[in-house]
Amino acid sequence: MTEPPSRWPEPKGYAPADPQRPRPASYAMPVTPDMRAANADRERAVDVLKAAFAEGRLDQDEYNDRMGRAYNARTYGELVALTGDLPAGPLPVAMAHGWQQAWQPPPVQRTNSMATAALVLAVLEFFTMGLTAIPAIICGHIARSQIRRTSEQGDGMAVAGLVFGYLAVGLGLFIALIAVVTITHSGGIATPPGP
Repeated sequence: MTEPPSRWPEPKGYAPADPQRPRPASYAMPVTPDMRAANADRERAVDVLKAAFAEGRLDQDEYNDRMGRAYNARTYGELVALTGDLPAGPLPVAMAHGWQQAWQPPPVQRTNSMATAALVLAVLEFFTMGLTAIPAIICGHIARSQIRRTSEQGDGMAVAGLVFGYLAVGLGLFIALIAVVTITHSGGIATPPGP
């Protein structure tokens, strides 16, 4: 019967995994950006930030901002983003080769402009007595189509623009229907008697 492969590669010169024999102290697991950071890792990052501030690499505001983010960091990736541009970093020596240089924080996603327009037009319905409802609906549908294609943010704003747009159109149709029913029920518009 063959033994299943171990989860982590064994170091050179080390016998196959044996449950009775502990791993040597020098053996460490590889680290990835999404691996959870420990309190000791956060403290190392804070030490790097303190040294950088003392050396004049960071100004007071940036130092305070990075310190707060370091104490709230949950993963190695977040700590690297805070200290990657400084001489030392918070990551263990056993880190996978090339990861620190290759890993970049994820790009900030932008909000779809049509979604913003849909929401603005939906809010303007209250001031224009519903005149911007149809443009809000059109912008909302275009925004949702673009968001599905580009993975931009703003889907909630597009949906809000659609909901308010359709509500305004529905309310306008309801008021028009009541007006028509009232006029036809009363026998039409009263005209003054002629001479």
